[in-house]
Amino acid sequence: MTDGTTEPRLWTRTGFATDRWIRAESLDGAADDAQILLPLEAFLVLDAAALETRAGRIGVELQPGDPIEAITDRLDELALVALAFPGFADGRSYSKAHLLRTRCGYAGTIRATGEVLTDQLAHMLRTGFDELVVSDPVAQARLSAGQTGGLGYHYQPAANPAPSPRSYSWRRVSARSSEENPRIHHN
Repeated sequence: MTDGTTEPRLWTRTGFATDRWIRAESLDGAADDAQILLPLEAFLVLDAAALETRAGRIGVELQPGDPIEAITDRLDELALVALAFPGFADGRSYSKAHLLRTRCGYAGTIRATGEVLTDQLAHMLRTGFDELVVSDPVAQARLSAGQTGGLGYHYQPAANPAPSPRSYSWRRVSARSSEENPRIHHN
């Protein structure tokens, strides 16, 4: 009997791609030109020399319980922030992705790891994820077919720009669109 998963595949907004990032617990033994994805604890102990040597090739993975504040002052040192989804019911990484995009202004790559399922795809993309590591065979099949799911209308703003309002002027638009719309106020 199988657990319903297949080999993990990296999906980007342009389709499935080769994952060039290597997960490691530290930089020990890693080639200087390798793109390394570290857990938060390992990233936080890196010195300035290591960060300078590997500029653009360091990423960090945050677990749901890891504080986002631990990296907000160092986002310019990160080419990739991976946010883990250890289980379907734990949605804290959605909030982190949204905060990274909207409050922190992070323009680098945000990746979802862990349990990425079909029902989550549209929401992950709306909250700011660029990449998804997908093991679920149904999610892989849908993404291969270009189906990200979701509904065409949304009441809440999102990290990604909203499409132009249709016939319902009362629908909320994303924070990025609010600069063009003086009726939307931020607290």
